[in-house]
Amino acid sequence: MTRLKNILQYVFLIIVSLFSVFPLWYMLCGATNTSMDIVAGRLYPGGNLINNFKTLVEYQNLGLALFNSFRNSIILTLVSMIVCSIAGYGFEIYHDKHKDRLMALLLTAMMIPFAAIMIPLFRMFSQMKMVDTMMAFMLPSISTPLLIMLFRQSARSFPLDLIGAARMDGLNEISIFFRIFIPTMKSTYAAAMTITFMTAWNNYLWPKVILQKNESITMPMLVANLLGGYAVDYGMLMLGVLICTIPTAVVFFCLQKSFAAGIVGSIK
Repeated sequence: MTRLKNILQYVFLIIVSLFSVFPLWYMLCGATNTSMDIVAGRLYPGGNLINNFKTLVEYQNLGLALFNSFRNSIILTLVSMIVCSIAGYGFEIYHDKHKDRLMALLLTAMMIPFAAIMIPLFRMFSQMKMVDTMMAFMLPSISTPLLIMLFRQSARSFPLDLIGAARMDGLNEISIFFRIFIPTMKSTYAAAMTITFMTAWNNYLWPKVILQKNESITMPMLVANLLGGYAVDYGMLMLGVLICTIPTAVVFFCLQKSFAAGIVGSIK
């Protein structure tokens, strides 16, 4: 009976895995096939990868889009790590009931969809003459309730006796944070970096609204441009989606162990 149960479990997991992997396989095959082959439903690799890449580079500024996406995502991730970790650290280490109320208010803000505040944000940045600037792109995403909560939960496992000992040794609060707290919370930082980088890289709506110059194009914008037109080259489109997917996949696979440890540590 136990053996039959294990077999059924493995069969179920294999089927679910195939359904999960199929979109990736379809994308890989599409990037190497012609548009007609994709429309015809061809599900195995072809020999049109180079031609698709040449067409993509010819019609779209791929290098600029990659540069802008990497620049925006890396800068936003680094700044967000500093701001959100300091906020989470302060909420827990300098704990009081008023901070609990403020944290509850921040968590309530998570229920508001971004589309509901996008127009007021745009009007505010427009009045401040900040449209098409990096600051306008970054400010709405620098501090998020999710990351603050993540660092706050992780800070609960941080030993307060260690902070007291560091203060007795003459370290100030800034030194305690950067020299003791950050090295101790590496897994939490890895999880937060993964979430922030993937969110910033895949963000389409806000950059499309606030970054209006052609020189500010990002990879999600480039992929959206491939859909505009009377005839869609699906081979070029699939290649664009594949190139857009690779950086986030690499970041996740490189940090997946630390990501899992950071999420588990925050839950505890």
